[in-house]
Amino acid sequence: MTLVLDPAAQDLLFREARTANTFTDEPVTDEQVQAIYDLVKYGPTAFNQSPLRVTLVRSPEARERLVAHLAEGNRAKTAAAPLVAILSADNEFHEELPQLFPHFPQAKDAFFGERPVRENSALLNAALQAAYFIVGVRAAGLAAGPMTGCDFEGIRKEFLDDDHTPLMVVNIGRPGPDAWFPRSPRLAYEQVVTTV
Repeated sequence: MTLVLDPAAQDLLFREARTANTFTDEPVTDEQVQAIYDLVKYGPTAFNQSPLRVTLVRSPEARERLVAHLAEGNRAKTAAAPLVAILSADNEFHEELPQLFPHFPQAKDAFFGERPVRENSALLNAALQAAYFIVGVRAAGLAAGPMTGCDFEGIRKEFLDDDHTPLMVVNIGRPGPDAWFPRSPRLAYEQVVTTV
């Protein structure tokens, strides 16, 4: 058995994938979101802490409230997207560690008893999971439009609580006919990788 994805799957997830700016009006179902999560949850995090939380913005009223907190250039595409998700970090993730890290349940207090330590760890590991989420959307045959141009504090107050730190807003759906900008350049291997 080979452990390498075939080139078509690599293209789907990476080489041919783009950030979508427009979508068709085909709905994104709860079953599709469940399938995305059922892939994403297996991505590694430190201590298996899994701090990512996903808030689906489905109702027109909630969408209107969210759009008010976005940068001007992100408002129209978010208002029109079939589904929008707010991805956040749960700063109280440690409460789940006895279940998620059962071979060392003391990790909850031994490593994450202090709030600043939890916040730093939650931010890093939820950001990892947010990247997995975007790839999971692609793996499900949909397109993602992740955005960080927004008033995060306003989003936190409007949709979350003090224990959650918003990371990004992601538009989700089938890409529209004019969904893609031309691909931007990437850094070459030699610009990124150093051997010591």
